Parts: sequence; C-alpha cells; structure tokens
Amino acid sequence: MRYLEEPDQVRMALSPIRRRLLELLREPSSASRLAEELDLPRQRVNYHLKALEKAGLVELVEERQRRGFTERVLQATGATLVVDPAVMGRAFDRIQDRYSAEHLVEVAAGTVREIARMQAEADKAGQRLLTFTVEAEVRFAEPGDLHRFADALAEAVRRTVEAFDSPGGRPYRLIAGAHPAPRKPHTEGDGDD
Repeated sequence: MRYLEEPDQVRMALSPIRRRLLELLREPSSASRLAEELDLPRQRVNYHLKALEKAGLVELVEERQRRGFTERVLQATGATLVVDPAVMGRAFDRIQDRYSAEHLVEVAAGTVREIARMQAEADKAGQRLLTFTVEAEVRFAEPGDLHRFADALAEAVRRTVEAFDSPGGRPYRLIAGAHPAPRKPHTEGDGDD
C-alpha cells in the first residue's frame, strides 16, 4: 500500500495513462514491454515513467544490458494507492452530531489517513499492522429504531471497553458507523414479489 498525502503525487498518479502504468507495474516491467502492451511509443511511456519515478510512485528494480542499451526495469512502490482525503481539498468543521453524514465522512476520512500512514510505516519496518473489522447489515423497521439501536450499541461498546481497557496497554481506536446500504438491483426469483 502506498499512502499519498502530497498533492503533486496525487496529480502525477491521476492521468489515465499513469494509472494504467501503475496498475501494470504491480509486476516489474520495462518501458519497451509496457509500450508494446499499451500500443504506445516507447518515448511517451518513458516520459510518464520518469514523472512517476520522480514522484516516488515507481522505483528502479534492475538494470540490464539489452541489444546495446541499458534496459531499466521498474515497479510500482505500492500495489494500492491510498489518497489522504485532505488532499482533495474538502475540510470539515469538527461536527459532533453522531447522526450527521458529514460527521461519518469526517471520521471515515480520518480513519483512512491514520490507517494508511500506520500501514506504510509497518510495511517499511516489515511488520504487520494489527487491526480488526466488524461489519454487519441491519434492517430497521422504522426511523426511530436507528436511534434506539445507536444508543444500545453505544452502551454495549461502553461496557465492553470498560471490561477490556487496561491502563498502560496499547490504545486502539474503535469506530462504529452506519449508513444506508446501497440498493441492490431487483432480479427475478429474489422472493420479494
């Protein structure tokens, strides 16, 4: 995973050809091979590769002699790019309304930022970042159920945290959020007739 927090890095990675090059460079390759695969002139591919290399998004893996010239083999520095949401220019005021979509987005953006940074550091150190995820889908019969559910969940989390919280232990941040699930297209045979 490669965490991008500099606008210049994001701009370098966003053009369609550069995104495609980064995708192909999950495996080491050369400009000649990439040009052939993309059906583009090698000089054009080289231009984009140099820009990606300058931004730190690809790195030299190997140089080898080939037909009288030195072939450079490059690879993307991360299989997945994660962009710090703050780079996109939207800054939220600290919203404390736990039922607002803006607050959920703000918390989610902060979580992406924190996890991506820690994952990048763990990767550099050759370590695994220990996390856990709980994901579920719940169907509420009426709008008031959402509030009652949130209150019950908050109380259950409070009791669980109280049971496991240990002074001097390593702190973990727990986030629980909910949003409407995207509607699934209706297909015949769903039994929802």
